[in-house]
Amino acid sequence: MARKLLYNGTIITCNAENEVIDSGAIGFEDEKIVYVGKTPDDVSLYEETIDLKGDIVLPGLVNTHGHTPMSLLRGYADDLHLQTWLEDKIWPLEAKYTPEHVKWGANLSILEMIRTGTTTFVDMYDYMDIVGKAVDEAGIRGVLCRGVIGFGSEELLQSKLKEAAEFAKNWNNAANGRITTMLSPHSPYTCSPEYISQIIDKSVELNVPLHTHMSETKYEVDKNIEDFGATPVAHLDSLGFFDRPALVAHAVHLSDADIEILARKNVSVSHNIISNLKLGSGIAPVGKMLAHGVTVSLGTDSVASNNNLDLFEEIKSVATIHKGIAQDATAISAEQALRMATIDGAAAVWLGDKTGSLEVGKDADFIVVETNQSFYYPRHNPVSHLVYSGSGRDVRDVYVQGKQILDNRQFKTIDEEKILFEANRLSRMLAE
Repeated sequence: MARKLLYNGTIITCNAENEVIDSGAIGFEDEKIVYVGKTPDDVSLYEETIDLKGDIVLPGLVNTHGHTPMSLLRGYADDLHLQTWLEDKIWPLEAKYTPEHVKWGANLSILEMIRTGTTTFVDMYDYMDIVGKAVDEAGIRGVLCRGVIGFGSEELLQSKLKEAAEFAKNWNNAANGRITTMLSPHSPYTCSPEYISQIIDKSVELNVPLHTHMSETKYEVDKNIEDFGATPVAHLDSLGFFDRPALVAHAVHLSDADIEILARKNVSVSHNIISNLKLGSGIAPVGKMLAHGVTVSLGTDSVASNNNLDLFEEIKSVATIHKGIAQDATAISAEQALRMATIDGAAAVWLGDKTGSLEVGKDADFIVVETNQSFYYPRHNPVSHLVYSGSGRDVRDVYVQGKQILDNRQFKTIDEEKILFEANRLSRMLAE
């Protein structure tokens, strides 16, 4: 691959110094970044050059929790409590899913994520070989796990665990390293302690991290205390779950003792603020978690509960809603919110050495945001504009490992028209 330079732009690095480079450039060769800095005097040293004309370059966004095939359920069941939504609406329809539903639902989500600037995403679902193939073909980066719900006969449970383990083993570091894997019991309320322990043991054997839903609703926490005499955090800790590298989604209802456990055990948290708000589940105590040093990242959850995968909406929400809760305009800054979706997101899924910031030696995962639009003027502060004024719909170009997968809003690796047609066809079949 030729050496390529994008120059004359604003480079938001999301590095340790939060460096923002005006009249900056980013150069890359093959998969790796080879230059980040001011635009060189002589750009002809690069075989390919692109004048950014003031547009913003920043790391590709990292979405740390979702269920891509559920995009077929967008708008199907809204404005319901979580348990009603899941048990009466979502699970019955998901029971009708075939591998074809998973294929086109996953592709629809991947299309939407690429268009809005996400280059890395976490996915928990079934038929994960199909999702893995979709990730490989699209050129995006995925941290994937076969979600395991602990309902059914012992034979069925062991079959699910075997399938999850085989997927984690076979797909880890696939697609030129763009796919990594985890093991994932769905939640403490859908998996028995014995079953969770078996999954933990398998994660040790395969040397892969763990991922689960946890403490999403007050009802879930109260039920866990009733059933096991402990909060979900303390319960999982007692099982040894947090002795492994672990990422938990939601973490809405936490005690101070819970937060201390998460901090002490270096547990990463995926904060799904819009999904949690829409389902009326509450708002995670992010300020307290950050104060204790917990790594907090951002996730959309599924389209069925969000109802889109535009991570820019999560960024703005986390930077504004927590200010209102704390009645403190300094609670979470624009820079902090953006880091949650970039370098902190990458760290949360153990990819901080590869992606999440623009630094020499890292993979060339980055996006270009078109700024010749009214809401990016006047040009006071590009980070502020991205967080408070911007949208995923402003993303023009997307690169992963140096390969351009979105070029001037046109997809280069996937067939948008076919995906939209098939997703609509299959969603109608589901509702029949």
